[in-house]
Amino acid sequence: MALYFELHPVNPQLRLIRQAAQIVRQGGVIAYPTDSCYALGCHIGDKDALERVRRIREADRHHHFTLMCRDLTEIGRYARVDTWQFRLLKAATPGPYTFLLPATRETPRRLQHDRRRTIGIRVPSHPVPRMLLTELNEPLMTSTLMLPGDEAPLTDGGEIRARLEHELDLILDGGHCGTEPTTVIDLAVRPPAVLRAGKGPIEPLGLADAG
Repeated sequence: MALYFELHPVNPQLRLIRQAAQIVRQGGVIAYPTDSCYALGCHIGDKDALERVRRIREADRHHHFTLMCRDLTEIGRYARVDTWQFRLLKAATPGPYTFLLPATRETPRRLQHDRRRTIGIRVPSHPVPRMLLTELNEPLMTSTLMLPGDEAPLTDGGEIRARLEHELDLILDGGHCGTEPTTVIDLAVRPPAVLRAGKGPIEPLGLADAG
């Protein structure tokens, strides 16, 4: 049965964040708030935890998983970034965007799109994942908390607990954070393509005509 931590949405309790990081390191699967909607997360190197996320999402091998990163300096280890891509990343992060980039050789194959060999990258602005990533000192493997058959991601901690308490190890309840997912931008092609218009506005990035 999942542990349930109620966090202050602006100033999360550090002791609870540290417990959450330890649970992730030990192979746990968590639900946590982001700047777009709630997400599932697990340790980047844990194959079994990743498969648990796949089962919850009923995701196939073509599902794009995302690495939640603290900042742009972490991205270079897992994705190949040219100057034009970096400029766009810098303009849009932190914020509610997911970027698809060519994966590096260091990125585990199980995290990559099975055919395209791309990886999703995200730098959030929400205090909870930012503190968690600082405590982990490495990216978090993540996927939107959208359950099979649902029309929108889960956003209420109590509902997440009711539906997934036997599937998760921890629920971080940081309050309502909306149901609109991130804007997804494919930077593995040029010009970049907007694959999903979500919470992040595309006009400031000069991509209004790219989708």
